[in-house]
Amino acid sequence: MTDAVVTDAAVVDAAVTEAAEVGEAVTEAAEVGEAEDQDETDGEAETEAEAGVDAEAEAEADAEADGTGAGELDAPAAAERAVAPESDEPVFVRTRTPEVPEGADIIALDPEVKQELRGLPKGLAEIVGRHLAAAGMLIDSEPELALEHARYARSKAARVAVVREAAGLTAYHAGEWAEALSELRAARRMSNSTGHVAVMADCERALGRPERAIELAREAQASTLAPEEAVELRIVAAGARRDMGQLDAAVVALQGDDLDEKRREPWSARLFYAYADNLEAAGRTDEAVKWFLNAAQADDDNETDAAERAFDLSPQE
Repeated sequence: MTDAVVTDAAVVDAAVTEAAEVGEAVTEAAEVGEAEDQDETDGEAETEAEAGVDAEAEAEADAEADGTGAGELDAPAAAERAVAPESDEPVFVRTRTPEVPEGADIIALDPEVKQELRGLPKGLAEIVGRHLAAAGMLIDSEPELALEHARYARSKAARVAVVREAAGLTAYHAGEWAEALSELRAARRMSNSTGHVAVMADCERALGRPERAIELAREAQASTLAPEEAVELRIVAAGARRDMGQLDAAVVALQGDDLDEKRREPWSARLFYAYADNLEAAGRTDEAVKWFLNAAQADDDNETDAAERAFDLSPQE
């Protein structure tokens, strides 16, 4: 009798186990089916979105060509804002399109930039290119306006590395340090490059994080940087040391084979000037005067006030 009960129990257990496995298989099949349906839905949505971008680009190109698009809200967006019912969902309203100045044309862009823009639909590439050209034209004279153009280009082509790079550099010139750092990080990830590390380090310093600037400089030692960028990074790292009160370390950070008064490189004046400035901060006035004079002699374009600094530090009779 006992053996029969045990056998029956084993049979029951086996049946229960089999039923559970079947149930799991059914559940897994259902989940796979739902995932496949969702993938198809997402794919269709992405295709529709890309088609919408193409149509939108063509419409904006026509509007800009007619002179009706610049500085005005897009009509569909304005209408959407006016009639949208109250809800917890945010309503998308486009920002004003900055007016493209005369002469801002995609033809003016570097060949590498135009090459990357070729991955966009033709109409969209033209719009983005014109706003990037405008940003380049205005970056020195009107950096805030240049940033408006760069932001607009980014809003249209955020997946293009060169657009994010341009947005980051323009934000840097406009004093938007956090934005510049974010955009340049994105550009580096997308292009797998090490460019503009000196600008990024300077942003960290401007945000009150000199230790991060120094860390970036250390990380860049393993990379092959162009000589000019390597010098700029040393200047930023020295400034970060100075921010932390490490005045002697700041002076040492600028020393190297290229710190030679007889050498004349495109970056020599800036390097000599930075060295003199840090020597003055460290209380080494006589040496500072010497290197300010060296900087003045190397500064063919009069970009620094090295001569005036040397005069101010020299003993007056």
